[in-house]
Amino acid sequence: MSKLTVKDVNLAGKTVFVRVDFNVPLGKATNEVTDWTRVDAAAPTIKYLVEQGAKIVLASHCGRPKGEKNLKYTLACCLPRLAEVLGKPAAFAPDCIGDEMVAAVKALGAGDVLLLENTRFYPGEEAKDAAESDAFAAQVAPNGLYDVYVNDAFGTSHRKNASMWAVAKRIPVRVAGFLVEKEAVQLTKVYEAPQEGFIVVLGGAKVSDKIGVIKSLLPKAERMLIGGAMSWAFFKAKRMEIGESLCDDESVASANEILTTMADCLDKLVLPIDVHMLNKADESEKEQVPADQIKPGWDALDIGPETAKMYSDFVLAAKTVFWNGPMGYFEKPPFDAGTLAVAKAMGDCPGFNVVGGGDSVAAVTQMGLADKIDHVSTGGGASLELLEFGHLPGIDVLDDK
Repeated sequence: MSKLTVKDVNLAGKTVFVRVDFNVPLGKATNEVTDWTRVDAAAPTIKYLVEQGAKIVLASHCGRPKGEKNLKYTLACCLPRLAEVLGKPAAFAPDCIGDEMVAAVKALGAGDVLLLENTRFYPGEEAKDAAESDAFAAQVAPNGLYDVYVNDAFGTSHRKNASMWAVAKRIPVRVAGFLVEKEAVQLTKVYEAPQEGFIVVLGGAKVSDKIGVIKSLLPKAERMLIGGAMSWAFFKAKRMEIGESLCDDESVASANEILTTMADCLDKLVLPIDVHMLNKADESEKEQVPADQIKPGWDALDIGPETAKMYSDFVLAAKTVFWNGPMGYFEKPPFDAGTLAVAKAMGDCPGFNVVGGGDSVAAVTQMGLADKIDHVSTGGGASLELLEFGHLPGIDVLDDK
């Protein structure tokens, strides 16, 4: 990695601002966290800072409180798990700005950990206006309060949020944590992969969400396999019948753009050859049919078995494979079959394989295959933007080696 990491600097006695990603999924009950992956992922960096005798301040957003103090999204919910993974309790500051927060930071001793309240309780965190963002950053990180900034929030590194960008610029030393270092190194291997044997598998609902990564990776890949509702947008752009299948106008426009502007690469773009569909008028009726035989009134919800076999064969033979997005309505069996087939192939692939966030991660985890994947990314949007542009703002702002 071209950026400094926590291992490159002296941390003993330093006051360290660590941007973590504790944007944990919340259940319906107050303070109910349904998955601790993001807290667990930050633990190695925090433990290292503790061992080095740093004074550690953790900052994160959680949920979408829309710039208001909504305690449904309080980061206090993370304290029990944080204590569990660190083997020691962490203190909590009920605000991320103000005199009380500053006093709590200054009171830290070597190896102490303080978690700040949700940065998104203030509109300045997500402000588009640079002056507003800078003003909020000056409250979060007053002059001289911190010695070192650590970015270990890969999942937010594609955003210029105040705590990711403006705060970093206010602190004299800026380095990557272990999670960000690992993500950047592994995904850069994908970005720079040789074309021979490089397979990209993209699914999910919208072509419009992934048009940038399609444009970036299609010329570099040997094959790009399209699944999920993205497929129906390409079908509709090619004037095929898609019945009642999920498809928005923006995705059709994006699919049209790909088909008309990337003619030299379209031989690499692989679409489903069969589908699994449901009769909207009678949901007990399901059929597996060739892709050009979707019926009016029917809803295509998954790739068919022939496509699943074809995609699996491509993945199994790959030297490098990147997968982001389900192949169908993964949450509703039997329309999870295509996604699970690709997940199994990913687990069996002898090449370098990376899963990029979301339902793809859920699929390999559900099948007990996560430990067979070379890299499971913690950031779906960030991983896609890194593969689109080759860099991210939250990493660009760190100090070069």
